[in-house]
Amino acid sequence: MASRLANLCFDAHDTYAQAVWWDAVLDDFAHDPSDTSEGWNHPGAQESGLEGPDGRSWLFLAVPEGKAVKNRVHPCLRPTDRSRDEEVERLLAHGATLVADLRDGERGWAVLADPEGNELCVLSRLDG
Repeated sequence: MASRLANLCFDAHDTYAQAVWWDAVLDDFAHDPSDTSEGWNHPGAQESGLEGPDGRSWLFLAVPEGKAVKNRVHPCLRPTDRSRDEEVERLLAHGATLVADLRDGERGWAVLADPEGNELCVLSRLDG
């Protein structure tokens, strides 16, 4: 018997803004702003989230403290309909910041941060 990933949790100051931002980034997870049951998914909510495939989700949980150090776990994204560099530009235009540019031609990746400073990597697209 093994375990299965149920969700990823991210600490956040603004859980709703984080859910909305990541909803625009990910194509296989969805933010449902109409689901406001039990204080969920609205501005000022203590929890907001994205529902994903197979019941998996990303949760954003309100915390009072700010981010102080590098994440020990971070998502790595692989574009599905554009190049790595085009995806980096799209995310930068959407409010991400460039943390480290480790691209070398078609190899390597870019490390970005979401609006609350959580790191993520953008890898090259898989062709085929």
